[in-house]
Amino acid sequence: MATERKGLLLKADPISAAFRDEVKKDLEACSSRPKLVGILATSSAPSNNYAEFTRRQCEDLGFEFVLKKTGAALSSDLAAGEGVEEAIIDANEDGSVHGIMVYYPIFGVQQDHYLQQVVSPLKDVEGLHFKFHYNLYHNIRFIDPKSLLASPTPSASSASTVEPEEPPAGTVKSIIPCTPLAIVKCLEFVGVYNKILPYGDRAYGKTITVINRSEVVGRPLAALLANDGARVLSVDIDSIHEYTKRPRVATNPSSEPTLAQKYHPRHIVHPSNLTLEECLAISDVVVSAVPSPSYKVKTALLKDGCICLNVASDKNFEKDVRDKASLYIPAVGKVTILMLLRNLLRLQQYQQTSESS
Repeated sequence: MATERKGLLLKADPISAAFRDEVKKDLEACSSRPKLVGILATSSAPSNNYAEFTRRQCEDLGFEFVLKKTGAALSSDLAAGEGVEEAIIDANEDGSVHGIMVYYPIFGVQQDHYLQQVVSPLKDVEGLHFKFHYNLYHNIRFIDPKSLLASPTPSASSASTVEPEEPPAGTVKSIIPCTPLAIVKCLEFVGVYNKILPYGDRAYGKTITVINRSEVVGRPLAALLANDGARVLSVDIDSIHEYTKRPRVATNPSSEPTLAQKYHPRHIVHPSNLTLEECLAISDVVVSAVPSPSYKVKTALLKDGCICLNVASDKNFEKDVRDKASLYIPAVGKVTILMLLRNLLRLQQYQQTSESS
């Protein structure tokens, strides 16, 4: 009797390899070596491991990396996070520093969010500053670097229904949060994005469920995918929302809403009456980023032949996920660090552009 074929297990190595070559090539073209400062303010093992991983990657590729320890990372006599804000301000003001990376979590969601805004947008390699999130949510892809030091809310007129792939004259690509960007690059690599379609709409025709709506990964990822044309079902602990560029319109007052064929310049969000089970049953792609070892997406609920991608440090899918999924990506960390270094190169360009102006 024939054995049922399992879906493909795809690790991040072949995906990261392509970006590794791109980053090395761009680095060789730089007039000076970009400098990244990592700020470690806790003694937590995951943060320490990530800092060491960052150091190895930077040194291996030729970037300059300096780890600055504060608080509990510096001494057991100090509290976690002590001195971290001062360390960020020092790095902001240091002209030799091109990028700043802070190893979160430190205090908790609200206070950590404050620290993310203290990092200068001209040095924010993680793309967590409000200005980058604003650009992402408003589908503003190209910016003048000087705008990062001006109005907190740039003109949304920069968003367009027809996007060029390369920045128009006088602009550069906006920084995108590195983990959501890494996930998008993984989905591009495996063919979820259709390269025949116009840039900015290449995920059209795909239904994607994103589990967890955090401001660091889940929500920006849902916005990115929807701005690229996908129908995104954003699942959180107490609600499910639908993100789409194709707004619901009624053909007449008594008719049911339908999806319009033309699309909005950026995604819009609707509440959804679907259950998680119904979302999974229709999803071509399922991305889970729940920071809990006990949370598992049930294999039996998945659509046959879907693509599954795990983002959390804990595996969010059951061990038999490949019985239903055609492809499973268990982690994206190696791609994330290369997106971070791409952002570092872009920030160096921002700073040079701003100085020359």
